[in-house]
Amino acid sequence: MFIKAGSTNDGVSGHRLPRRDAPCQCLADFFRQELTKHYACLEAQREYYSDVAITQAEEAIARLMAQIEVLCQREDACQMIGELLRKFDSVTKLSAWTDPGQLH
Repeated sequence: MFIKAGSTNDGVSGHRLPRRDAPCQCLADFFRQELTKHYACLEAQREYYSDVAITQAEEAIARLMAQIEVLCQREDACQMIGELLRKFDSVTKLSAWTDPGQLH
């Protein structure tokens, strides 16, 4: 999907630096769709969570949506964003609601 363009660790925090090539728009769109699904599940379950928990989850989704293009430039984008989606799934249980015939 991407051509590796010499990404390296930043030498300070150990985080991988962003790739030098443009982000894959289809990857960002896919993750954006998944986050939108988690948001919809969260809304459907609003009555079961406190207002504080809902607010925190909504803010986390909004932050991730705002940064998705930059995050998709990382060498480990799929792994990192996948881990975040699994954390959202532990709250929303989206994977339990998903029709297996509609998986990407």
